[in-house]
Amino acid sequence: MIILTINGKTYQLDVDPGTPLLWVIREQLGLTGTKFGCGIAQCGACTVHLDGTPIRSCVTPAQVADGKFIRTIEGIATPEGTLHAVQQAWIDEQVPQCGYCQSGQVMAAVALLESNATPSDADIDAAMSGNVCRCGTYPRIRRGIKRAAAALGNDDSGETVNG
Repeated sequence: MIILTINGKTYQLDVDPGTPLLWVIREQLGLTGTKFGCGIAQCGACTVHLDGTPIRSCVTPAQVADGKFIRTIEGIATPEGTLHAVQQAWIDEQVPQCGYCQSGQVMAAVALLESNATPSDADIDAAMSGNVCRCGTYPRIRRGIKRAAAALGNDDSGETVNG
């Protein structure tokens, strides 16, 4: 028996402890916002937060998350449905093209802003380097992160959000 707390809700699951967390989240719990991309922790599409740290759920055994707090893309908006500043910035900046990688991109961006309220371009590039966007929306991702930082009251860089 594994106990997972995902987005504030606790689940007792009878799953093989070695099952990748991604498949437990998607197949057992029906939270399909987290995507399968490469299966080898190289693309970032499966990014979720484990006790506040972004991880690749495709290679993380469920047993590693037992008793810890997991946050998925479904858990970053408020319970009332207000989008997280990163989600709103993604819309405002029209970040997604195909959108497949974007839940992982958003989760990485949220983690970045939670650890660094005013990231520089170099900080953004470093934090997002493990998340692959085959459509190449990296300039829009950077603008989205800057817009979200400003919306959160974190932007004191003097840079323009659309720059």
